[in-house]
Amino acid sequence: MALAKEEKDLNFILKSFIAGGVAGMCSKTTVAPLDRIKILLQAHNNHYKHLGVFSGIKHIVHQETFFALYKGNFAQMIRIFPYAATQYTSFEMYKKYIGGFFGETSHFDKFVAGSCAGVTAVTLTYPLDTIRARLAFQISGKHIYTGIVHTGVSIFKDEGGLTALYRGFWPTIIGMIPYGGCSFYTFEYLKFICMKYAPHYLCEEYSKNTGGLVLTLPAKLLCGGIAGAVAQSFSYPLDVTRRRMQLAMMDPATHKYGSNMLSTLKLIYLENGIVKGLYRGMSINYLRAIPMVSVSFTVYEITKQILGLDTGLKIS
Repeated sequence: MALAKEEKDLNFILKSFIAGGVAGMCSKTTVAPLDRIKILLQAHNNHYKHLGVFSGIKHIVHQETFFALYKGNFAQMIRIFPYAATQYTSFEMYKKYIGGFFGETSHFDKFVAGSCAGVTAVTLTYPLDTIRARLAFQISGKHIYTGIVHTGVSIFKDEGGLTALYRGFWPTIIGMIPYGGCSFYTFEYLKFICMKYAPHYLCEEYSKNTGGLVLTLPAKLLCGGIAGAVAQSFSYPLDVTRRRMQLAMMDPATHKYGSNMLSTLKLIYLENGIVKGLYRGMSINYLRAIPMVSVSFTVYEITKQILGLDTGLKIS
């Protein structure tokens, strides 16, 4: 009996891991061009800091070819599969073990589970995010790094070992608490609302799914998009701080941003203020975050259905 339960749990974890990894890869590839221009704008790249979102994308295509929009995306895929897989699987596990802890009718356990899942995933995959940011920040003809391995080894050898690969880690972790919590909480709560109050319009029967009732594709996309917008609004300044710290050592003029989170946050605010500093690139962030999170949750839910995992919710 115990062996059968362990086998069932392992099967659940493996399927959740696959579903999460696929969801992450699809969502990040969807917004890869916006991701790259966001990094260039956040860190005030000399070639792009005077441009906007769409003019920046046009400039990249004109100066560096269309495929330059996806620069750093291979490193992103290597990072995002284990990241998203770990995040979604951790969320399912945390949700399972802390479910009902805050009361049967409370949804706050989803916020806690989402925050913990985000922190877990970031901790395990952060060096790959640093490497990916460095590659995406490079301009054609002015390359410092030749690939993923070279970038990682160079940072490790020249900038202080493992600590350098985790530069910007703390603002990421602090930002992940509201981001992971809000995104998962908002999606799960909206999913609950749709199933409880509008099942005839926003839900459909799914025979392979043990829950029976699942969100329609438009409902999945809508709930995911709203979840992305809410989460990004709270965590964006710390995302800017993280990028500045990750990219600080690429230019002597920006070394001052690499010391610690609080001093970097303060410097960004003093030099550029709130709108042009801490929230610089926020418009593009909404443009990328809303479809990214929307696609991520949607693909995850669909893949779970294909793999026969329950996506239903207890409606009371």
